[in-house]
Amino acid sequence: MKSHHRAPLISSSSSSSSSSSNHSLVSKLLLILTLLPVSLACLAFILQWRGDGLADPASATGRSSTSVQGGSDLNHEVFPGMETVSSVSPKAHQSSSDCSNLARSSSPSFPYYGDWKFGVDTSLKPKICITTSTSAGLDQILPWMFYHKVLGVSTFFLFVEGKAATPAISKVLESIPGVKVVYRTKELEDKQAKSRIWNETWLSSFFYKPCNYELFVKQSLNMEMAIVMARDAGMEWILHLDTDELIYPAGAREYSLRRLLLDVPPNVDMVIFPNYESSVERDDIKDPFTEVSMFKKNYDHLPKDTYFGMYKEATRNNPNYFLTYGNGKSVARVQDHLRPNGAHRWHNYMKTPNEIKLEEAAVLHYTYAKFSDLTSRRDRCGCKPTKEDVKRCFMLDFDRSAFIIASTATEEEMLSWYREHVVWGDKEVKTKLLRKGILTRIYSPMVVIQALKESGVFSSVVTSASTNLSKKKFLATMQKSNSSKSSASESLPLKDKEPQGISARHLLGTESAVPPLSPPGMEHAKLVTED
Repeated sequence: MKSHHRAPLISSSSSSSSSSSNHSLVSKLLLILTLLPVSLACLAFILQWRGDGLADPASATGRSSTSVQGGSDLNHEVFPGMETVSSVSPKAHQSSSDCSNLARSSSPSFPYYGDWKFGVDTSLKPKICITTSTSAGLDQILPWMFYHKVLGVSTFFLFVEGKAATPAISKVLESIPGVKVVYRTKELEDKQAKSRIWNETWLSSFFYKPCNYELFVKQSLNMEMAIVMARDAGMEWILHLDTDELIYPAGAREYSLRRLLLDVPPNVDMVIFPNYESSVERDDIKDPFTEVSMFKKNYDHLPKDTYFGMYKEATRNNPNYFLTYGNGKSVARVQDHLRPNGAHRWHNYMKTPNEIKLEEAAVLHYTYAKFSDLTSRRDRCGCKPTKEDVKRCFMLDFDRSAFIIASTATEEEMLSWYREHVVWGDKEVKTKLLRKGILTRIYSPMVVIQALKESGVFSSVVTSASTNLSKKKFLATMQKSNSSKSSASESLPLKDKEPQGISARHLLGTESAVPPLSPPGMEHAKLVTED
């Protein structure tokens, strides 16, 4: 009888133990599932707080963390092209009279810079310089310049005149490390008048013509001088860029021009950046770099059937697909016998350059982005507003039309014309072209420049220049700059310095300067189809 009573007891005990074990296992699983996401969130917060993960493209390997004297090691990385000057002790910053610690504190909007000087490690490769001819003000030059400093450009050769050459602006530009300001003085013009270019054929069709033709020749002469300056400064690449153009390094492993050029094969002499054109959506744009995000893509970056299939909608009754030029800009490797080939290309006296065209990277051209651009272009040219006379002043059809309108119409008529030909107000057409890929949104330059502005970089540059450059010192600086640029001009490859036994004309053959060219029109569609 006892055995009959024991069996149920054993069974009941076993069932209770199994239930308890299952309950314990479920509790552990719930605990693990609860702790796991919390732990991962904590880890992510710590990594983000420490700022890990932003590696410099050219110095990610073989570079130890920077140490501050009397302080702890700084292990955070920096945005490509923006190395901090963190090797200087805090005391040195406090005692320095050059205001180098302005805007040094980290900003949530742009925490990648140490100070406005953007001190770049001289060992970083490649060394890139930009040359430009400008009459713009600081509101355009400073965002343009510091944006390209972010991309890894270390040196700028600024050929200034007009507003850019006034003391209030030029003294600020002179105070920025890595910037060489060249003034259009009588001495400079005399030196450039002796350039070998005047005895060569490749630019001769642009000589002695007004407005855009005159500017084109002036840019070429300045580029020739910049080549000498770049070589003397140890630069490896030189780029000619206007101050209404920004490089967009799409396709690089980081948002960096330096990274992009590091990947270029050593046998390549020139890299071509197709240009995208700004497509404004309002008529009251004041700051294109921070207000424009829509661009029209280049012919070279579009399927041909899409380009020609949407040509009418994209052109909107304007003379061409782009308002202005469509043949991009180029960067050249600094080497012997290098010469400009107009504002858009480079060439070599001794060989035909080996060039490549980038499939993703581009030059963003902010053309006619402001309504005031109509009148500012008009005021720079003294041609008659007739269809015949504008042909000798402007190379592109839209520039000719815009000049006539700006010279003959009322303010109200000009605004109406601007809205019809420049502003993209039709949402249906705009949406259609965005879907087809003709138009595209690009926000990176806007974000970088806006962040630089909010971080106080531009105001720090102006404040530092105003505080530390007395009138006497400024005049001495200008005198020194003028003497140095004169010596640089003397080292230009003048006409009496041709390669021995070979004339420049023979070397150039039939090669002529590349002017600003419009993109292909519908007359090219048949040729493309046949090919």
